[in-house]
Amino acid sequence: MTFTETSLRPRAAGDAPPAIDLRGLHKSFGSVHAVDGIDLAVEPGEVVAFLGPNGAGKTTTIDLLLGLSVPDAGTVQVLGLDPTRAIAEGRVSAVMQTGGLLKDLTVGETVEVTASFFRSARSAAEVLGRAGIADIAGRKVGSCSGGQQQRLRFALALLPDPDLIVLDEPTTGMDVEGRREFWTALRADAARGRTILFATHYLDEADAYADRIVLVSHGRIVADGSAAQVKNLASGRLVSATLTDLTPADEAALRGLPGVQSVELRGDRLLVRTSDSDGVARLLLTSTTATDIEITARGLEDAFLALTSATAGSPS
Repeated sequence: MTFTETSLRPRAAGDAPPAIDLRGLHKSFGSVHAVDGIDLAVEPGEVVAFLGPNGAGKTTTIDLLLGLSVPDAGTVQVLGLDPTRAIAEGRVSAVMQTGGLLKDLTVGETVEVTASFFRSARSAAEVLGRAGIADIAGRKVGSCSGGQQQRLRFALALLPDPDLIVLDEPTTGMDVEGRREFWTALRADAARGRTILFATHYLDEADAYADRIVLVSHGRIVADGSAAQVKNLASGRLVSATLTDLTPADEAALRGLPGVQSVELRGDRLLVRTSDSDGVARLLLTSTTATDIEITARGLEDAFLALTSATAGSPS
C-alpha cells in the first residue's frame, strides 16, 4: 500500500457502510488550515490509532467526526449517517480527556443519571463492571483519581451500547496495570464488532493495541497502515554501544560514514541512527573501545518523528 495516498479503501457492492467515512475534509481557522483534505474510511470492528503531534489536526478532525464542528468542504458520515443523527440514535459515544463530570455525585449516581437520558441503556452494574470501577460506585466523583474518572467516562460511553467509540487520550492518569486492563476490555469489545478510534500520545499503546495506525501532520494523512507497515517507513536501524571515551575524532568518523543520520551520546551509551548498521558496527569494533554493541530496527517513535519532523503550526 502507498502510505501517502488516499486512505479510502475500495468496497464491494452490498457491503455495510464504513463506521467512519471522511471524504475531502477541509477546515480552516482564518488563514490556518487545520484539516487539509483528509480522506479516511474505517471499517466496522477496526481499532484505529489516530496519531499526530500537537497542532496536527487530530482534535479538529475528531470534532468534525462527532458533529461538534462543520467542515468548510467535504463530507462526514458515521455508520452511513450524518454524525448528529448517529449520535442521537446512541450509535456513537466519545470519551474525552476532560470535563463532563459532576464532582458532588457518586460514581454510581453519575451512571444512573446519565442512563436516564437514553431511550435504551445498558445497566449501571454492567457498564461499571466493564470499566473496572464497580468497587468505587459509592465514591464521590471529586474524590476519584484522574484515571478513575477516565474509567467513569468510559462507563458512560458504554451505556447506549454504541457501534463506534471515539476516545481522546483515554488512559491519561491511569497506572500501567490500569492501562493494560482498559485496553484488554476495549479489545474484547472490538472482537464483538465495535469500532474504536483513539488518539493518544502513548505510542506504545498504539503499537500494542491498534489494528491500524493513521498518522496526521499539518492536517493531512501522512501514513496509514499496520504498526509494522508504518515502522517500515522509518528506514534504517539504531546502533547502540557502551562507550565512555568518545573522542571528537571518533564522532567525526562516525558522522562521516555513509548512511549515518545522527550520532548521540546519552551518558555512556552511544546511539547512532543509520541505514548502514554494518559499517557503523565495523568502525566501532575496530577503531574505538565500544562494548555491548546492539543493532535494532527502528520503532514507531522513529517513524512518528521522521514523518512529522516539521513543527505543525495549526490548531490541534
